[in-house]
Amino acid sequence: MTGVDIIGALLGDSGEINSLVATIKAGSLPDGTPLPALLVRLVSSVERQPLVRGGAVRMTDRVSVAVRANSYREQVAIIKAVRNVCAGQLGAIAGATEVAVLSAGTGPDVGGPANSFEQTQDFKVGFNALT
Repeated sequence: MTGVDIIGALLGDSGEINSLVATIKAGSLPDGTPLPALLVRLVSSVERQPLVRGGAVRMTDRVSVAVRANSYREQVAIIKAVRNVCAGQLGAIAGATEVAVLSAGTGPDVGGPANSFEQTQDFKVGFNALT
């Protein structure tokens, strides 16, 4: 279980997101992927280091959601929807317990492949992982 799984589940379960994007993938987007698309990637992962290790360990993952869109207007609308769907979520999500999702900043506007428009929204995802 990673923060990517959690963010991917939140995005995939959202009717709003599914009405806005053609594809949600983890890792990388193959060439020719229909746009608009979301790419969910793990930026970093930190494990809390308790003196006595129990059955679960607290993890904090930084997850980046890249929006690749056909226009700037589409990019802005999707970034807003991604932030609204994911930020502030609490509880059990995607098989993880005690999940807390915080917004961790929006990246710059960049030109994507094939003249697409791209921007990232980052999240800090805290959760308990079984050891």
